[in-house]
Amino acid sequence: MIDIALFQPDIPQNAGAILRLGACFGATVHIVHPAGFVLSDRNLKRAGMDYVELAALREHDDFAAFERWRREAGRRLVALTTHGRESLPDFAFTADDILLLGRESAGLPSDVRDRVDRLLRLPIRPTTRSLNVANAASIALFEALRQTGGLPASS
Repeated sequence: MIDIALFQPDIPQNAGAILRLGACFGATVHIVHPAGFVLSDRNLKRAGMDYVELAALREHDDFAAFERWRREAGRRLVALTTHGRESLPDFAFTADDILLLGRESAGLPSDVRDRVDRLLRLPIRPTTRSLNVANAASIALFEALRQTGGLPASS
């Protein structure tokens, strides 16, 4: 199953929306600390609504701890970044990929970008800089699940 990893998230409302996204699509959400808020933050809970309790959440003390876990699990790390070399629609996902998203205020630092397996960018208009991290996560997760056959059955 595709997972989502948030590198040092700093806006609780976006993290809450991504936890809700994970709950709705069955994706585990990894928080790579330090975060700019505590997970009990009311803004996180407000954005995630009652879905926060349904979400699969895994916390990692820092990027080194996350990397140890990921390598032991044999998972590929695919980062979404404005520094991406490949366009999201041209990329072939596998069912064990982890989508990594950076901090809303600063993105992913270069030392983290250097350690991921692939760098993807979302094709947006050249007059704009970037999307909200929760919106980017939604687009990428849906595409990854669509490609790998992981979308939930329609009801």
